[in-house]
Amino acid sequence: MSVVRYLLVVLALAGAVVSGMALRVHYSDKTESCSINETWDCGRVNHSSFAEIAHFPVAAIGIAGYLVLAVLPLLRMRFVLFLAANVGFMFALRLSLIEEYALGAWCVYCVISQVIIGLILLISLGWHAAEYRALRQAAPSV
Repeated sequence: MSVVRYLLVVLALAGAVVSGMALRVHYSDKTESCSINETWDCGRVNHSSFAEIAHFPVAAIGIAGYLVLAVLPLLRMRFVLFLAANVGFMFALRLSLIEEYALGAWCVYCVISQVIIGLILLISLGWHAAEYRALRQAAPSV
């Protein structure tokens, strides 16, 4: 099962990198290569009022969250990882709904991040379920 742990770490680090790319867009005033058309416009998304929470960039929150998600598998905290991935997924889903309904534009980096957090959530669920199954089988029957 160590392969699963390291896969989760790699995915979380990839998420941190993608969030870092979105953070770079947030602080840039140049036209970004990821701003393709009206529908796919990273600049529009990352410069909107929704790109910050209490003057703190959402992308920076993503970096911090992904770094936490990278540490949890190394500590073998399967259930905590699953819960944290759930929180991250719901947060990313909220941002996706904002992109769709409030902004009418999508950020390529945000969509990639949504896929990454979705994979982390699914893999962490499977990893936790495998541990639970192993514990149930190892427990003496009463």
